[in-house]
Amino acid sequence: MHVVCILLHIFLGSISVVTTCGNLLVIISIIYFKQLHTPTNYLVLSLAVADLLVGTLVCPLTIKFSTSACHYNYDLFCKVRSTFGTSLCTCSILHLCCISIDRYYAVCQPLTYRTKINNSVTVIMTLMSWGISAFIGVGLATVRSPPKICGKLCLNNVILVNSMGLIFAFYLPMIIMLSIYLKIFLVAQRQARSIQSTKLGATVSKMERKATKTLAIVMGMFLMCWLPFFLCTTILNLIHVSVPDVLIEFLTWLALSNSVLNPLIYAFFYSWFRVAFRLIVSGKIIQGDYTNLKLL
Repeated sequence: MHVVCILLHIFLGSISVVTTCGNLLVIISIIYFKQLHTPTNYLVLSLAVADLLVGTLVCPLTIKFSTSACHYNYDLFCKVRSTFGTSLCTCSILHLCCISIDRYYAVCQPLTYRTKINNSVTVIMTLMSWGISAFIGVGLATVRSPPKICGKLCLNNVILVNSMGLIFAFYLPMIIMLSIYLKIFLVAQRQARSIQSTKLGATVSKMERKATKTLAIVMGMFLMCWLPFFLCTTILNLIHVSVPDVLIEFLTWLALSNSVLNPLIYAFFYSWFRVAFRLIVSGKIIQGDYTNLKLL
């Protein structure tokens, strides 16, 4: 049993390390290379910062307290852990929602994209994501109390606050993202059919496959990681059924793994990011000045 525990900690620790390193590469790339200084990439940068903090703060704390201790002894340290976890994970989800809005204007309204999505709008989106997530994290940690010492009125307030947190932290962003990506997919298909009339069938077919694949990866990974956790949390909040701690911990780590996948989806997927990563990992940016390098 001791060996299994050690192997489990090594595995969970590797998730933390990969999350930290992957998002750190994204942050360095966007900050260092001037060509990547765009409103879209600033959103990706802020997302990477949130996911980096998940890897450096939330994951290690979750490794240490992946037991039932906090369920029965909700002390100050557990409240701090819960606040960081809820705030940073919510911040990551809200950033994904903001990126979907950015992609909507880029694909569906390309002529007005640069006027509607600029640096000022990006700053507002970023501040709102961090502000709302901090409010939700602190709010949930403040009202949450152990069931044994919480009266009926207190329990009703906890259920209400938890429900509002679930809606604004996940369900509302999920509905927005699904609606936006569905709209993007339909517009991309319509544009592809329009181009097909010019007898560029092969190119159009490739565009359709790429658009479908991209949207499937974005939403598929997001829903795979977060939907089971929030469905379980919703059921526990409303029905108060007994769920094994092992299942809760598994769903928690499945949700946290989205912070590992985000740099893969939003950075490694693009060729210019891959070039930037190779330059960083090889140490070439230390040996010379590559800030103005054309990555495209």
